[in-house]
Amino acid sequence: MRSRRTAAVVASAAASLAAALTLSACGNASADAGETPAGSAEGYPIVIEHALGTTTIPAEPERVATVNWANHEVPLALGVVPVGMAAANFGDDDGDGVLPWVDARLEELGAETPVLFDETDGIDFEAVADTQPDVILAAYSGLTQEDYETLQEIAPVVAYPEAPWATTWREMIEVNSQALGKAEEGEQLIAGLEDEIAQTVAEHPDLEGTSAMFVTHVDTTDLSTVNFYTANDPRTDFFLDLGMEHPQAVLEASESGEFAGSVSAEQVDVFDDVELVVTYGDQSLVDTLQADPLLSQMPAIADDAVVFLDGSGPLGTAANPTPLSISWVVEDYVEMLAGAAAADR
Repeated sequence: MRSRRTAAVVASAAASLAAALTLSACGNASADAGETPAGSAEGYPIVIEHALGTTTIPAEPERVATVNWANHEVPLALGVVPVGMAAANFGDDDGDGVLPWVDARLEELGAETPVLFDETDGIDFEAVADTQPDVILAAYSGLTQEDYETLQEIAPVVAYPEAPWATTWREMIEVNSQALGKAEEGEQLIAGLEDEIAQTVAEHPDLEGTSAMFVTHVDTTDLSTVNFYTANDPRTDFFLDLGMEHPQAVLEASESGEFAGSVSAEQVDVFDDVELVVTYGDQSLVDTLQADPLLSQMPAIADDAVVFLDGSGPLGTAANPTPLSISWVVEDYVEMLAGAAAADR
């Protein structure tokens, strides 16, 4: 699967972004990480308001750094190679710190891998500072106020618009592309991805309207609660892009503003309208859930309408949609969802 999708992502990205990448940034992207062509200074300074403050970017950034998950995919999609970015800490199947769709884009640009920040124990502020960035992108992140203020001492920082880890893939593109002075190209990137998603979903019309929930990593030693991502999490929000719907329990939990929720297994009947479950694990996990006297009462579990993903591999990682992973995963993911949904009918 990986070889097919990795090869396909280059062609797909080229088609989706052809209209967006008319500026010299793509054609002249340097093989040296961080070297991006100088462009017009029109429109600066750019002022962006976000959840942690207001950031002013005085001039077009030439050295772009990103922290936390996937923010580097926006400049890369728009032909700008960051000077530094977060190393992939899960889903990295070959251990090089770069996910396959990112690796494919770097290869397409003829660029070397940027400096990789090890965020295993949090943001490496010193490593970020060493890259001497003009701007730090973190539209999809979990920055604390303290993180933000520390990074602000290095360069202007663009944080999430509303809440940590709740930024959708569209918002990630919108905010980060605005910080790069490429808002129009960002809009075109979104439109291209939306077209690609729509074409894929159109091949599986039976998926339309399916009520789906994304269950978090299940602890099989304690099935007393059902933990799931709310509609505030990009994984669950992506279901709407794919023509599916949120069950009532997920919508109610989403009102808290949190990206995850929890319900006692004794209240499993609140999931009676769930037709499809996506989770991390394998068939043994599904067997465990079906053997549980409470959780087996969920219609989706009883009907075997379950998509289980490898939480440590690229496919499971790509279920959290990002600007470059969507093209890599959408065909396979939709096929898996449609196959599982058919089991409920």
